[in-house]
Amino acid sequence: MNTSTLAAGTAVPADATPSWSLPVDGMTCASCVARVERAVRAVPGVADASVNLATESLTVRGAPALAGAVGDAVRRAGYEVPRQTLTLAVEGMTCASCVGRVERALARSEGVLSAEVNLATEQATVVAAARDGAALRAALLAAVERAGYHARLSEAAEPATADDAAEARHRAEARRVAIAALLAAPLVLPMLLMPLGIEWMSPGWLQWLLATPVQFWLGARFYRAGWHALRAGTGNMDLLVAIGTSAAYGLSVWLLFEHAGHGMDHHLYFEASAVVITLVLLGKWLEGRAKRRTTAAIRALQALRPQVARVRRDGADVELPLAQVHVGDLVVVRPGERIAVDGTVVEGASQVDESLITGESLPVARGVGDRVTGGAVNGEGLLLVRTGAVGAESTLARIVRLVDSAQAKKAPIQKLVDRVAAVFVPVVMAIALLTLLGWGLIGGDWTAGVLNAVAVLVIACPCALGLATPAALMAGMGTAARQGILIKDAEALELAHAVQVVAFDKTGTLTDGRPRLVDAVPLQGERTALLAAAAALQAGSEHPLARAVTAAARAEGIAVPAAGELRAVAGRGVVARVGGRELRLGSARFMTESAVDLAAIDRTVADAVTAAQASGHTVSWLSEHEGGAARLLGWLSFGDTVKPGAAAAVQRLHALGLRTVLVSGDNAGAARAVAAELGVDDVRAEVLPEDKARIVGELKAGGTRVAMVGDGINDAPALAAADVGIAMGSGTDVAMHAAGVTLMRGDVTLIADAVDISRRTAAKIRQNLFWAFFFNSVGIPLAAAGLLSPVIAGAAMAFSSVSVVGNALLLQRWKGARR
Repeated sequence: MNTSTLAAGTAVPADATPSWSLPVDGMTCASCVARVERAVRAVPGVADASVNLATESLTVRGAPALAGAVGDAVRRAGYEVPRQTLTLAVEGMTCASCVGRVERALARSEGVLSAEVNLATEQATVVAAARDGAALRAALLAAVERAGYHARLSEAAEPATADDAAEARHRAEARRVAIAALLAAPLVLPMLLMPLGIEWMSPGWLQWLLATPVQFWLGARFYRAGWHALRAGTGNMDLLVAIGTSAAYGLSVWLLFEHAGHGMDHHLYFEASAVVITLVLLGKWLEGRAKRRTTAAIRALQALRPQVARVRRDGADVELPLAQVHVGDLVVVRPGERIAVDGTVVEGASQVDESLITGESLPVARGVGDRVTGGAVNGEGLLLVRTGAVGAESTLARIVRLVDSAQAKKAPIQKLVDRVAAVFVPVVMAIALLTLLGWGLIGGDWTAGVLNAVAVLVIACPCALGLATPAALMAGMGTAARQGILIKDAEALELAHAVQVVAFDKTGTLTDGRPRLVDAVPLQGERTALLAAAAALQAGSEHPLARAVTAAARAEGIAVPAAGELRAVAGRGVVARVGGRELRLGSARFMTESAVDLAAIDRTVADAVTAAQASGHTVSWLSEHEGGAARLLGWLSFGDTVKPGAAAAVQRLHALGLRTVLVSGDNAGAARAVAAELGVDDVRAEVLPEDKARIVGELKAGGTRVAMVGDGINDAPALAAADVGIAMGSGTDVAMHAAGVTLMRGDVTLIADAVDISRRTAAKIRQNLFWAFFFNSVGIPLAAAGLLSPVIAGAAMAFSSVSVVGNALLLQRWKGARR
């Protein structure tokens, strides 16, 4: 039987290549089957591939770790492997080597497309083919256990429960540190008294009694983790500590028995093993405490989730668990309470504090028709809110997911660090062995050789390397989130710090996006008829200009006729039949494309239009088309107010050394007027939505890093094309999905803040990596040369990890420009 045709899970001969399967979506015929098989067989390491069209599954012969490459090949062939994402909480990791081992163990599991482990959050994010969820979860948990760690699904615990468990573990670690310190203190006391001229040494048997529980009870974690590393064929920090302290302890025991009964105490080295373990435990405790502070932002957001809501049903107010509240329910929010759901105010008015969600320091007024966000705090008024979103779909839940996901992802530079960490421990062990042999064989002092080798093993710190990048990312992203800046992933942050050009959309980004009708000038007939016809064309549209027209017609009490055969032309305007006539309303470009000769208009009209555009107004034209003939009926001008902080925001970007560009679909006069008012460097006007991405591409020429700021659906392609897309939180979900950075409120000053925090975070990453590499490159040679005792080496190693996390935590002091 050909093993390539076996389904996943079927036994294969011991000498055969493993066989496993993936689901594939989008296949419709035999040619699809052939294309997928051809693409997958081209993947290096794949022995064979066969597709079953009936079951829509792909069976692959090759290592399960190839699943990610196979998935990419399927996608390049034009099909999709349906996928699911799981998050695991992993316990027992101590350094970058542990991260690599867990990632490899997960990647080897069947169906896993990618696996990323974050040492700072102690979480693994696994993307796998969508299949039997229970079997996949069991396989992933078993893979982590085989690698020597313990894992659980992070969704299994409520945030409060998880925090309580973490706090309990933190207290237990503190107790172990305290006990180790008490036992090690008498051993290190002679070293402290020596500079004072006091020579005292406790009996050898007492030193042994004090050091043994520290070595084998409190230090048992290092032996367990080191053994798991050896079984997995790798090394980690625990293995270095276990070998180093065991060597010092073993040497001391040998000397103790060697000189027993000689009537005098020989110098022993129990203090080296006991104090090193104590210092490493202390360093791990301080490191864990600092890491909890880096996740403070996400925990603060989770704490905003109310557990119950007061729902009005059948005229009575009842308190229900949030899980029982549905879209459309009326929720009562009393003064001082936290709003439980996203929704729209249908009754009442109040001031609402949204500071922890949007970063806006002042309460904002909310009344009937206004949207409110779950997690915000109601002020002095009673509100009745119609539920728009609850649970996982609420704004707060999406923010938590976004920040959590962003912190879990790795920066591109971290991948280089991971490669270094993979060879770090074997290299250190080789150096320690050379140190031992060098001092013993060449110097003839095996005791010094053992102690110096111990110092080499202990001072080497892969932990600092592993924490340098994720600690800075978590602190920076968490701090940004508190100020209303959501950074989607580490790559967006790493690109944002190098941005050289910032391109803006105009409407809704630099202006309020709520234009008003300034004038309606008829060229044929009465003004009322012109406005009525324009309002008819715009009656069903949500475009800002459309709302301005309908609002003006409503304010003037104009009866708006019905429009039929309505059709929107993207980036140009709208076409409809009103009263039996075909009417077109839109830009000058639309008129030209519709065979309307704008050059033939009266000079007085042309001058008036030019003056309106020069003052920053947007101009739309209304035309009638019958039997191939076209004639202008009139023109409308719209004014939009520049946002109060826009000029200051542009100045801040200039101060940061950035060039600014305005990219707008508006007419050149209006765009230039806004650019001149704000001090924007360059203007690209009358740009169609589909051309905005092309403009961004032109700005990127020569390797220039470009950020695009927008808020609408028409900005989404440009946001995706830019190196960094920045979406205004007041805009559409499509724009926010396409962007790497989302500003949770429509405050343009946050753009400079986003660049600033990105630069500061990138600087912290560089600082941390420099000190981590510098520390190891200087400390290891000093230890090998005998210039560092094991005790000093242990203290230095503990300090290096804590200092890296502490340096990252300095980012929490950042407040932004307006705070």
